[in-house]
Amino acid sequence: PPLLSPDSDRLKVEESERTEGGVLRGPDLLGYVGIEAVLDQMRRKTMKAGFEFNIMVVGQSGLGKSTLVNTLFKSKVSRKSCSPNYEEKISKTVQLQSVSHVIEEKGVRMKLTVIDTPGFGDQINNDRCWEPVLKHVNEQYEKYLKEELRVNRQRKIPDTRVHCCIYFLPASGHWLRPIDVEFMKRLGKIVSIVPVIAKADTLTLEERTEFKQRIRQDLVANGIQVYPQKENDEDAEERLLNNTIRESIPFAVVGTDREHQVNGHRVLGRKTKWGIVEVENVAHCEFANLRDLLIRSHLEDLKQVTHDVHYETYRVQRLTAGAVHQGAESNKKLPK
Repeated sequence: PPLLSPDSDRLKVEESERTEGGVLRGPDLLGYVGIEAVLDQMRRKTMKAGFEFNIMVVGQSGLGKSTLVNTLFKSKVSRKSCSPNYEEKISKTVQLQSVSHVIEEKGVRMKLTVIDTPGFGDQINNDRCWEPVLKHVNEQYEKYLKEELRVNRQRKIPDTRVHCCIYFLPASGHWLRPIDVEFMKRLGKIVSIVPVIAKADTLTLEERTEFKQRIRQDLVANGIQVYPQKENDEDAEERLLNNTIRESIPFAVVGTDREHQVNGHRVLGRKTKWGIVEVENVAHCEFANLRDLLIRSHLEDLKQVTHDVHYETYRVQRLTAGAVHQGAESNKKLPK
């Protein structure tokens, strides 16, 4: 066959690019199209419909779980705060209890559900105390899956799946306890875990730094997955941000719902004999870093990881197990 000229080769390449698709940017376009208006459309729909965020807090009594959640959302959203006749008592077993609120800010509506785990780690024998928590997480996946598989399903499936679990570590200054290792090792496979050191103002800065290093060593040594996982980084920019977060884990936090006067300003803080521990001051604790992660920078990513990674893993396992079961039943019915 006759050889193709260089011009013919170039024309074939250009035709191939037009057929298979390429990246067309502003200078390549003949005029304004208005594609960025899609962002405004998405924003309007989100503001109109609102969205859901479900957060679980796990840790033994007295670590300030309710206070920290209230501080995060600057309102009384914990079950303890919004129950008029709430009475603090240690549960004999782990009993998961949840409370939901609709929070609205600048026209954006969010249905926040806080799942508490009273009784976790409070018993003399805490053997298998993580099982009710794992059961609850998987039940929410099952509920979502059943709704998704219905012939006539709802236009918007109610999302009760746990998007994030804040795990509270006591400020002991030592290593992870066996209960911490066992819980996070199991739950880290099915939900995004963010570990925090509770009441970090009880540690000196040197003790805090050493404790954080020991915990990170324990996490690696025990193969515990905490959020954000490296395998879920989508690009170099996200990897850089997430590496900074991973270097800060676990977050050393202090929670309070009381304001104090500091240099003419009202600040959230804890009053001590030595002064005010300012909750939102990064020089005092890492509460602001935790809030930025959960709300301002990674809230949507937490939801996406829940749907695309944890729920997808559960869905595949359930449907695969169902197919195997159906195949076994069919084989039983075949004539011998």
